[in-house]
Amino acid sequence: MMPLRWTGLRAIAAAVAITLAGSGWQSVSAGPHRTAPYRWTNVKVGAGGYAPNIVFSPAERGLAYLRTDMGGAYRWDAKVQRWIPLQDGNATPSYMGIESIAPDPRNPDIVTMAAGMNAGQPAAILRSADRGQTWRVTPVPFAMGGNEDGRGLGERLAVDPNDPQRLFFGSRHDGLWRSDDAGATWRKVTTFPVAGLGRPASRKTHGGVAFVAIDATSGGGGTGSRRIWAGVADPGEVHLFRSDDGGKTWVAAPGPALLAAKGVIDSRGVLWVGYASGLGPSGIRTGAVWRYAPDGTGRDVTPAAWRETGAEGAFLGVAVSAMAPGTVAISTVDRYRHGDSLWVSRDDGGHWDDVGARSRRDVSETPFLLHEGKGADFGHWISGLAIDPFDPGHVAYTTGATVYATRSLGKADVRWAPWTKGIEQTAIITLVSPTGGAPLISGFGDLAGFVHDDLTASPQPTFTNPYMSNTNTIDYAGLAPNVIVRSGSLYLDRPREASMGRSEDGGRTWTALTLPPMGDPARREDLNGDWPITVSADGATMAVGTPVPQVSRDRGKSWTVVRGLPGKTRSVADKCDPRTFYAVDIARGRVLVSRDAAASFAPVAGGGLPADLTPAGRRGREAQSALVVDPGRSGTMWLQAGERLFRSTDGGVSFDPASGALQVELFGLGKNAVFAVGTLDGIRGVWRSVDTGKTWSRIDDDAHRWGGRYRVVLGDPRREGRVYLGTDGRGIFYGDPVAAR
Repeated sequence: MMPLRWTGLRAIAAAVAITLAGSGWQSVSAGPHRTAPYRWTNVKVGAGGYAPNIVFSPAERGLAYLRTDMGGAYRWDAKVQRWIPLQDGNATPSYMGIESIAPDPRNPDIVTMAAGMNAGQPAAILRSADRGQTWRVTPVPFAMGGNEDGRGLGERLAVDPNDPQRLFFGSRHDGLWRSDDAGATWRKVTTFPVAGLGRPASRKTHGGVAFVAIDATSGGGGTGSRRIWAGVADPGEVHLFRSDDGGKTWVAAPGPALLAAKGVIDSRGVLWVGYASGLGPSGIRTGAVWRYAPDGTGRDVTPAAWRETGAEGAFLGVAVSAMAPGTVAISTVDRYRHGDSLWVSRDDGGHWDDVGARSRRDVSETPFLLHEGKGADFGHWISGLAIDPFDPGHVAYTTGATVYATRSLGKADVRWAPWTKGIEQTAIITLVSPTGGAPLISGFGDLAGFVHDDLTASPQPTFTNPYMSNTNTIDYAGLAPNVIVRSGSLYLDRPREASMGRSEDGGRTWTALTLPPMGDPARREDLNGDWPITVSADGATMAVGTPVPQVSRDRGKSWTVVRGLPGKTRSVADKCDPRTFYAVDIARGRVLVSRDAAASFAPVAGGGLPADLTPAGRRGREAQSALVVDPGRSGTMWLQAGERLFRSTDGGVSFDPASGALQVELFGLGKNAVFAVGTLDGIRGVWRSVDTGKTWSRIDDDAHRWGGRYRVVLGDPRREGRVYLGTDGRGIFYGDPVAAR
């Protein structure tokens, strides 16, 4: 097949092509809109999400890269001792899912990435000659799955150490690909025995060519390497192939009847392969570890101790020491009964040392890791494992929530600590900024949520009784802000007795709220976490939008049915008047008001609103409310219907348009301002209005786009200008106006 020169795609590349300044991608901007410079800072948690792999540069001591599944890539900067986000200026959501990353083996300034969230979204090869400060983007036709099952496989992208212009990429759906110009153009390797399974029609995915490993000992400088290995993670009889002529022809290699998941090659040309029964990171039953000599001879070197404990899970972490040939480390995944661990062999797999048994973890810098109410364990979803090529005692591994590192691998007591400074990689579901107490309270996916007393420190976990891995709604009492209520769901559908909680001390301690049983006993509607909870301004009344809406006035001891409120409808409480609640009846296209503390609702005029209020409907349990009340003005509310905002100052009797020319996606209120994510003058961004939506100023910039993956935006009711922005992969940001000089 002839090389694809991207004549048609280069126009696309030019449009998305990107130059990073610092960590911001420069995009085209135009139009007469105003700008208001803001300073953006991450609210600190300390990582928090799944990082499929970490890769050390073999060209420079202290240089490493981390790829995440939905928060982009990071570079460790040894001078400033922190991880630097490399894609904050990227505005293409799909490019935040990193499929693979490959630092140049010779030049420490060069790094290449494969980016694409899933099979249905754009994919590209990103090339940088300045350590990720700026990128050249080449859209490619082979789909990727940076946030699909199998994202812990790899590495799929490989640079030939003897000819850095030559790269290979193992695709999920379309076989093996090759570039001879450092990733600028690509052509399919038609001689590779596995052509690919094609893009799946459903949400399922393929493993495809899971890794490529190039043997530097098989070539010389400028002539290219001869020996190339490629592992396959699709169904079939053969899962490992070897080429001894630079990729022209391929032969099958022996191995177990398992998927070749992870492959690394050491300084002698020895290949180490982790095998698994599934793509992972979940659902893997068993696996194996094999060692392959340069001549293709393979042998099983799986630790005997692992087999003796039931051979549960597999090995997605495989790493070799560049300074100590014969030293290899492996880590398990999905070993639930005995816990995941790390083994090290210093005699080519002859004997293995279980490092996990003598490991200790210090999570004092990131106490959020204790959110499930248990001590810090070795971790889960471990797929990234690396040994520093310049220091064999320095080892790092990635989990579903953090990155651990140690510099004492060879000691009797191995001490691990999170290596996360600068990494914020979480998915935010909801946020509130109360009128008193902590400035911010968050609802996370997977991590429950936190009270952020100090935005610069990792929070203590307090969302217990009940514990819910996903917090879907939070509300506070406007006149008694220490009263907080929340609802949520448990990840993996674990057993639970309540899906709602109430706090009297600003979210530090909680009491579980139990509703009357509803629905099928096998799937209790009152426990599934779908339903929003609201609290009155004085904290005395709680209303829940269950299929049969409920209200309580005794802190949840008893509940009664709300009259006049349709089932599955979210109500919102006036923040100044304890007896007033509001709601939108989507089916009938009308605004509802309660003047008796949510005992009953009745329609009000709602003049000025569109006849069809269907777009104001709540779309899923994680969706933000389309109806928001002003925290400082009774009877004042904002309603989003489609891409338009409407404002009422008379309790819903009448509404005025309040979004001007802005096409609104998300919005929230702050002190004397409304904030929104939307599009104006063809530019999608974050906006602020100080004149009730008549005019808007852009407050993000081309260096702060975060993939355009926004989940929630709101202002601080106590601090003028302050805005909070929850992303889908880059955590929470807070923004403050930059004072004019």
